[in-house]
Amino acid sequence: MSENFYYAIENISKLKIAVVASSEGIEQIHINPKTPYAFKGKATKLQPDDPYLFNVFEQLREYFDGGRKKFDVPLNLKGTEFQKKVWKEVSKIPFGKTKTYKEIALKIGDVKSVRAVGRANGANLIPIIIPCHRVIGANGSLTGYAAGIDVKEKLLALEGVFPLELFE
Repeated sequence: MSENFYYAIENISKLKIAVVASSEGIEQIHINPKTPYAFKGKATKLQPDDPYLFNVFEQLREYFDGGRKKFDVPLNLKGTEFQKKVWKEVSKIPFGKTKTYKEIALKIGDVKSVRAVGRANGANLIPIIIPCHRVIGANGSLTGYAAGIDVKEKLLALEGVFPLELFE
């Protein structure tokens, strides 16, 4: 039986956000995509408030308005067991906090897997909800982010990670 996919696109907080879902949960979130959507021919377009999208746009708006710190939408993760382990650990990073790739590697039990943790973090298809923007370099640098370092910086600023004097 083939799975049905649904999508909607909405502008939230000056970002273009596209969400892809199945009956199992949220499958993908795209922020300011730089390439055409590969899913458009395979998914049915819906309105952002359609029940098939599990109220994800409402929760994303609440997050960007500062009122939501955790999400409670079902996710349908697609990845290797290692990637899922990394994403589970990344999901534990609280709003307004960061962890380094090395800290994530230690938490999953393999300090030598720092680069693999970085690759798994980069393969996260559900950013914001699985908060890969909260993972930073060992020296505190904002390393790669699929939507761009500027978006990662804005998400961390929204969460209060950066001290105000950084911008003064």
